[in-house]
Amino acid sequence: MALRARALYDFRSENPGEISLREHEVLSLCSEQDIEGWLEGVNSRGDRGLFPASYVQVIRAAEPPPPARYANLPAGGFEPLPPPAAFKPAAQQPPPAAAPEPFPLPPAAAAAAGYPFPPAPYGGSYQPSQGSDDDWDDDWDDSSTVADEPGSLGSSYPDYEAAGGAASGRYRLSTRSELSLGSRGGAGGGHPAGHPHPPGGGGGGAKSSATVSRNLNRFSTFVKSGGEAFVLGEASGFVKDGDKLCVVLGPRGPEWQENPYPFQCSIEDPTKQTKFKGMKSYIAYKLVPSHTGQQVHRRYKHFDWLYGRLAEKFPVISVPHLPEKQATGRFEEDFISKRRKGLAWWMDHMCSHPVLAQCDAFQHFLTCPSTDEKAWKQGKRKAEKDEMVGANFFLTISVPAGPGASLDLQEVESQVDGFKAFTKKMDESALQLNHTANEFARKQVTGFKKEYQKVGHSFKCLSQAFELDQQAFSAGLNQAIAFTAEAYDAIGDLFADQPRQDLDPVMDLLALYQGHLANFPDIIHVQKGALTKVKESKRHVEEGKMELQKAEGIQERCNIISFATLAEINHFHKIRVRDFKSQMQHFLQQQILFFQKVTQKLEEALHKYDSV
Repeated sequence: MALRARALYDFRSENPGEISLREHEVLSLCSEQDIEGWLEGVNSRGDRGLFPASYVQVIRAAEPPPPARYANLPAGGFEPLPPPAAFKPAAQQPPPAAAPEPFPLPPAAAAAAGYPFPPAPYGGSYQPSQGSDDDWDDDWDDSSTVADEPGSLGSSYPDYEAAGGAASGRYRLSTRSELSLGSRGGAGGGHPAGHPHPPGGGGGGAKSSATVSRNLNRFSTFVKSGGEAFVLGEASGFVKDGDKLCVVLGPRGPEWQENPYPFQCSIEDPTKQTKFKGMKSYIAYKLVPSHTGQQVHRRYKHFDWLYGRLAEKFPVISVPHLPEKQATGRFEEDFISKRRKGLAWWMDHMCSHPVLAQCDAFQHFLTCPSTDEKAWKQGKRKAEKDEMVGANFFLTISVPAGPGASLDLQEVESQVDGFKAFTKKMDESALQLNHTANEFARKQVTGFKKEYQKVGHSFKCLSQAFELDQQAFSAGLNQAIAFTAEAYDAIGDLFADQPRQDLDPVMDLLALYQGHLANFPDIIHVQKGALTKVKESKRHVEEGKMELQKAEGIQERCNIISFATLAEINHFHKIRVRDFKSQMQHFLQQQILFFQKVTQKLEEALHKYDSV
């Protein structure tokens, strides 16, 4: 019998790949195994897609039949029930507790489940690639988790609390002292930080007469990132010394504290390797970090896993995008070369970021020996069970303290608005430049080469015609014209090869920065959401509906998000100036060398006429 489930709440889909539910609706499940809190199934309207697992109750065929008083119901499971208000038998069990509303499916989990990023609508144009070198199930065993292993990070927390927090270098940070704030929406305090209540969940009333409202869109970035839960005082977790992310005041304002041990990492020698006796092929890249000097080999799927972990962990940091995937032609030389260059840019930005470069998951990626599969899996699971994500991530941010370290919210808002306008204009100009460069490169490879070789062919025909004259004094002229034809042929080849030297690197850089620019709307949205909560709390204080202390707590936590956002903006401008200065210098140098080569060919042809 097909698996079925009954919807406990209404759910409206807002992202591709999701389907809407109506309360009491019966759905067909594709599988009972949830993926990061999401199930896949078909609703009563025939739509297939994802929905939160906590919004439904699985109807099990093996459940005992209902009592005799319900004998009139169809056998084989419960059909949609009447609303609770109209159907309350005396022996009815209490309704299931309101489960926390899950966050949307993370990129890594979506990739692991075979879904694109973001999940595409069923029946759309997306088709999962078959036989890709980025498969997940061939050599990584994800059947167990760190939380299940003795001494794991997840299992150590209760021991720490039982010991009274005596563990060295670990601190319990919490914003739950203000749970009476309206951020709870009148709910009890037993729900995990960063997880909102499903519709209809309620509890004891708040002490304050005014509340700071929750966002109605539970799928907004501000909510999904944990920013709302943090600002409203719901974050609680243990922060180790090594997890602290420090923001300092520099000459340009807030900045991430520099990495005390900077390093670089080269990506070289992409090689085709096989496994399963040659049945599966993939490309491995050699990585050599400068701080270890030990080379490791990584596949693209390893990069993809790392990107997913970092993008989930750091909501106010722009994690550079990876070069795009490709289902076909993965072993062609041009594609491998282009991907390696894209990964090199990606690695440079990772190593240059003071926070990302020191992240445990990134260091595991760089240093774990390629041959130690057990160590790799342990580090992988540890990263996937990281507690400092969502609302708890913001607990790790350390900002300057003292009277002069406070940020003016109006000034912050002005700076963020200015940066938002800047990124919009930069994105438009980068898109235009990329299109222009791509079109110009195409013309050089095809049109210019063809036109120059056409000129060369015409000169060659002229020299062949002159050769019909057997006079000895015309032989020098014939040879000079023939050499001119060869020069134009060579110039055509120079035009065809030149984009690899100058235009392609510019387009690679633009692609990387377009990924950064695509990240910043979400980062800005988190900061804007925090500012909105501060304004709302201030209004309640002015109306005498909220205690000043509670409003100050909200402003303090908003201050932390603002410091981190401005630090990330400053880092973006710093690397942007560095990268575009270097790339434009390289572009112009290559252009000069190119035209010098063209000039040299023409001068050689010119000198052939000196002896005629």
